[in-house]
This record gives sequence, C-alpha cells and structure tokens, in this order.
Amino acid sequence: MTITGQVAPSGKKSFAELDFVGLCDRLAEKKATLVIFHAHPDGDAVGSAFSLSLLLGAAGSPTFCVCADEVPRRYVFAVEGLQSGVLPENLPGNFKYERIISVDTPSTSQMGRLAALFEDKIDIMIDHHSRGEIYADNYIDPSAAATGEIIYDISREFLRRGLIKIIPERFFLLAYIAIATDTGCFCYSNTTPATHMRAADLMCGGSFDYVDVNYRLFAAKTQEELKITRAALENIQYFGSGEISVVSLDFGQKTALGVPDEYLDILIDVARSVEGVKVAVSVKQLGPDNTYRASLRSNCEVDVSAVCARFGGGGHKKAAGCTVSAKSMSEAIGMLVEEIRREL
Repeated sequence: MTITGQVAPSGKKSFAELDFVGLCDRLAEKKATLVIFHAHPDGDAVGSAFSLSLLLGAAGSPTFCVCADEVPRRYVFAVEGLQSGVLPENLPGNFKYERIISVDTPSTSQMGRLAALFEDKIDIMIDHHSRGEIYADNYIDPSAAATGEIIYDISREFLRRGLIKIIPERFFLLAYIAIATDTGCFCYSNTTPATHMRAADLMCGGSFDYVDVNYRLFAAKTQEELKITRAALENIQYFGSGEISVVSLDFGQKTALGVPDEYLDILIDVARSVEGVKVAVSVKQLGPDNTYRASLRSNCEVDVSAVCARFGGGGHKKAAGCTVSAKSMSEAIGMLVEEIRREL
C-alpha cells in the first residue's frame, strides 16, 4: 500500500509495506508484545491500543500498553482494571517483551519520551494517517476513519482464522471509542458508510451503554473545561476576513487557569465552531520554553496536514497537529497563519 506523504527517515533501513493478510500473519505469531501509542493520547490512540491488546491476549500473546502520558480522564472508565497504568515505569519487571507494535502514531516525534526508549525497536506500525514518517514495517490505511477501524477488521480476521473463539467483551467499547472520537461522533468528513457499519456491529455485539458513552465523550463538560471555553472565547482572533480563527493559551494564562493540560483539547472545538471559518487553529504553550503545540482543523478543501508537515507534524487532510518553535505566542501564530494563507 503506497501512501502519499509518508517518508522513511534518511539513512535508516527500508521497511516492509504489509498488506492486510500479511499484517494479520505477523500479528498471529504468539509473542509477548508491547503496544505503544502517541503522547497526549486521544480516543483513537487509547481505544486502538487497548482493543488490539485484548485481541492479541485472547490469541495467546501477552501484552502491555505503554504511552508517554497517562490515559486522559475522559477515557479512564474504558480501560479501568486492564492495567495499573501506561507509563514506562508501570511496565512489570517480569514482562519480557519480544516485539513492539505502535498504533495511531504517524511519527516517532509524537511518541514523546518513548522515542528514546523504543524508536529503533518497533516491529510493526499500524496507522491511518496519510502523512508522517515510516519507522517500522507497516500497515497504513488512510481510507480508514480511525485506526480503530483497522483493529475492528483484525478482530474479524482473527475470528475467521480461528485464532480466537470469541471477541473479548471490553473490545467492543474500546473499538467504538476509537472510531467515534476520531470521527467527532460521526460528524467529520472522514466518516463513511463503512464507518457506520463497523460502529453498528460494535454496538450490537457489545453490552456497553452507548448513550452513556456518547454523553461522556461528547456532551459532558467539567468545570475546568468551561473555564477553558471562556478563556478561548476571550482570546479568539480572526485572520483573512474571518476565514481563519485562532484560539491561543500561553503558559502564563494556562497557569492562571490552574487546569491540567488534558483539558486543553477543547480549545480547537471553540475555534472551529465559528460560522464562516475555513481553517481553525488552537495554539498552546504547555511550558515556559519557546515551543507551542498547534492543532488545525479544516472546514474546506485546505489540507491542514500539509501545513503541519512543514513544521514536522502531520495528521489528516481535515485534522492535523504540529509543534512550532518561536520566540513568542504571537510569532508562532504568525508563522501558522502565513502557511495557512498559502493554502487558501
């Protein structure tokens, strides 16, 4: 499968492109496995990692999921009781892994501190992002709305091959979360009829309360999130006759709000909700240094993954992210807006 925009790091060995059958052949091998996923994880990363872990475990491969950051509060209910934690230091001392699989992680730069630990040891990467970095033998399907869709297909193939007799109960919830969150509760343009069919099968096969799950994921707001929403509305800026909206929060503002970083993802939702906006941007300064994390969303034909790629990031055509080095928040915003204007 040839993926436009995916590049192998210069000077590193070449990696095998796996087709779906080849991927499942590799996954069928009984090996103790680390499943790793990107830092600051979203629902697709968490759901894909843990649902794959359950499948591999049911097929006879002991697994452990690892991330540079803990599972965000919003998704803790879905993984409760599966592991004591996902940080590298939570890895049991007697767990001797034989392979490493990454999910939903298009580049090693998005692994956080895991890159230094595992970057050159990853055996397989499973992803759906059209732009990024090839760093292992890989199966990448940009037509999938979420990596969770790929994991769903693997579960059906495992059943067909007789590798598992039944799908673990928690799998249905985790795969549903992966798909639902990466499609914005099936509202984003990456949603396809096949997406709905997979989600419907998960809803029918599992015993989870999908009304409650959707409320937790998309409707419920904490007091902290409401504080951030208010700050976002006060800080919103418009460029290009209102075609670009930018919501920003520097380190001083974040500190004054006193809210954990995991709540800041709501910033981009405020920026993209404005009528007439074609490209929405959120920019966060998580620490006192001169690095700024940006999230971009497109409400038009602008490919924001191409914009983010210029800053070493990536993602999808309609949703992408990157890290910008700049002397100030205003400079970081200016750099991003300039690149977006080239695309409009």
